[in-house]
Amino acid sequence: MASGRKQNAGARKSDACNCGALRKATRRISQLYDAALAPSGIKVTQRGILVEVGRSGPTTVGELAEALVMDSGALAHTLKPLERDGLVDITVDPADRRSRLITLTRQGRAKLAETDALWEKAQQGFEVAFGRTDSESLREALRFLTSEGFSAAFDKTLSRSR
Repeated sequence: MASGRKQNAGARKSDACNCGALRKATRRISQLYDAALAPSGIKVTQRGILVEVGRSGPTTVGELAEALVMDSGALAHTLKPLERDGLVDITVDPADRRSRLITLTRQGRAKLAETDALWEKAQQGFEVAFGRTDSESLREALRFLTSEGFSAAFDKTLSRSR
């Protein structure tokens, strides 16, 4: 850990829960990034969707949910204001009329460009507060936690304990 950060001497036993600790940390970091993005009028979850749609091009809700490691229902709910505000288009997939294609609009690309400087400032704030080396290590650990390898190992451990 970066120097200057204090360990919580009064840590509760419940703090040993990995899931709870990750969720709590994610909520705090999201709050900080949301505050940094506030001038743009969008939240960190919305920006993440715009970035992924911009990266992948036209994509289905299912593909986008998988890429974001997100529930399809929650994603559909989060897409509504982006569509309402003209940042994404949601159309019927001509290849499979049961599916919907999500596309980033010109306004969506402009919104991403508008948020780039705000996002970079939030990233810099995180790295200053947490430390550059620790930030890189954290991202590496988080990439592993979202990998299929970790998921398979976790599932294997659960199936052995039954």
